Amino acid sequence: MTIAFVFPGQGAQTIGMGKALADAYPAAKAVFDEVDEALGESLSQLIWEGDIETLTLTQNAQPALMATSMAAMRALEAEGVTIEKAAFVAGHSLGEYSALAAAGAISVTDTARLLRTRGLAMQSAVPVGEGAMAAILGLDLDAVRAVAEEAAQGEVCQAANDNDPTQVVVSGAKAAVERAAVIAKEKGAKRAVMLPVSAPFHCALMQPAADAMAEALAGVEIKSPAVPLIANVRADAVTSPDEIRQLLVEQVTGSVRWRESVQAMAAKGVTEFWEIGAGKALSGMIRKIDRALACRQVGTPEDAKAAAEA
Repeated sequence: MTIAFVFPGQGAQTIGMGKALADAYPAAKAVFDEVDEALGESLSQLIWEGDIETLTLTQNAQPALMATSMAAMRALEAEGVTIEKAAFVAGHSLGEYSALAAAGAISVTDTARLLRTRGLAMQSAVPVGEGAMAAILGLDLDAVRAVAEEAAQGEVCQAANDNDPTQVVVSGAKAAVERAAVIAKEKGAKRAVMLPVSAPFHCALMQPAADAMAEALAGVEIKSPAVPLIANVRADAVTSPDEIRQLLVEQVTGSVRWRESVQAMAAKGVTEFWEIGAGKALSGMIRKIDRALACRQVGTPEDAKAAAEA
């Protein structure tokens, strides 16, 4: 079997995530300590004992999910499974940063600080209430792009996340996204669900955040990853540090091409996907993309041991 390690994005966060890993593996606990030190606060206390509303704030959820994914990676390493066991790494939106940290391209300290900056920049790019996102279920990417174009009416409305063959997320100005939800149903969508997000991610309205990330990334060392990254905006392999830096900037306003990314890895021989960190949302998407692909979650000590045995 050929394995890819994939890393979840926002929405996977839960109170208590990663605690069992930190208790079972000193190297996993060290990840949370490093992130706390990098941010100058006890994010781990919020993750393990805080309230979900505060954890879900973009500037907290992003570094918290990365820390949990990296703790799971350290648990795997303690069980003898290194990053080189993967043919590729990939992550959904912020998960791309976790993937790069796991592959040794960016230090955990720098990744935590970048994600705090990214979260704050994305939150402040658009005043609260002016942007929105909606999941369109039952229409493919081309159909949703046509819906977004019709709904825009001079405002921003874009296909933001191509998650799987049954789900594409649109993002943009609130009124335009609401129009898209109505039009999508008229065009045969099974459902159009407004998402409980605080900003319209992965659309042109995020340009101020992209500018902030360009500045932040310019001051960070990026190395060639130990295994190739399948980049969100390209849906293809990349190893050049300069390209990675540029693609991380483009990712803020660009579409997350997750369906195509999974298909690209499958075409390159990947038969099994390990979802490293919190939740199992990516595994659900992957199964919808290609039923023949196997999925495994690695988010607890038991998962890490089972994965090592496999």
